[in-house]
Amino acid sequence: MSYTRIIGSGSAVPDNVVTNAMMEAIVETSDEWIQSRTGIVERRISTDQNTSDLAYLAAKRAMEAAAVDAKSIDLLIVATVTPDMPFPGVSQLLQRKLNMHPITAFDVNAACSGFIYAINVADAMIRSGSYRRALVIGAETLTKITDFTDRNTCVLFGDAAGAVVIEPSDTPGIERVITRSKGDHEGLLTLEGYPLKQGFKTPQKPWPFLQMQGSEVFKFATRAMPEIINDLLSQSSYTMDDIALVVAHQANRRIIESSGKKLRIPEDKLFMNIEHYGNTSAASVPLAIDEAIRSNRLKKGDLFLTVAFGAGLTWGGALIRL
Repeated sequence: MSYTRIIGSGSAVPDNVVTNAMMEAIVETSDEWIQSRTGIVERRISTDQNTSDLAYLAAKRAMEAAAVDAKSIDLLIVATVTPDMPFPGVSQLLQRKLNMHPITAFDVNAACSGFIYAINVADAMIRSGSYRRALVIGAETLTKITDFTDRNTCVLFGDAAGAVVIEPSDTPGIERVITRSKGDHEGLLTLEGYPLKQGFKTPQKPWPFLQMQGSEVFKFATRAMPEIINDLLSQSSYTMDDIALVVAHQANRRIIESSGKKLRIPEDKLFMNIEHYGNTSAASVPLAIDEAIRSNRLKKGDLFLTVAFGAGLTWGGALIRL
């Protein structure tokens, strides 16, 4: 049986750091309120780099870590909900920036679960034998769709990108991936699109911003995360004792801590960097994986779990050995 493995990772964040104290000057909020409810202390907000720019930096660092060049990549997948423009996709813009050969390149939209979905797709496409090396990226400039007059959402989000290089392996690397969606009929987390035209005239509307019913999304996430972790372990021969680290989507510290308590996961196995970056959507998981690797929290041969949840409603997870 053929397998796939991650051979390198990279990430990128904007230089512009926005602290909770700075947010206090923008909307009616406080550092204590933000930290107690989310765990966020600061976030990065891009002022001059779009999604493809952050993706480019993360991709270059991942390929450098993997000791490969762009011309050796034959599959490029970018997970994002904040492309530079509706089309062409971030993947095609990035393909040009990296000076790649003509290859298969496309975007995936599964919100905060997007990177897990993209890993699932890349894993299957490489295992099929049709592709030899994939560059998989989660990248977002989420703050450009954030309403900075809405104190309930604007404090939550940041901009970032994370990337991994994946290739075939004779031994298990990406051992199991699960992705799911149940359809957000209630509109718990949405962003309006282009309006339909009446009489060939485009309605005059302000730019849309993301809308979120925070308490309901919180309830969904605290169910989804333990469910995926349990399913990944039950479909394998492993227990939590075999897991070196759980790298969850960094949406809210309380979600991660609540799920950890439900599953009796030791605190030292829960990787968190949300205090520095906030919720970076599809970039959250690959950014956290890269930081875990570069800080030596994850080492060669370690088995780890990653899990994400987001708009759609989507959720998913992966069991991966470095």
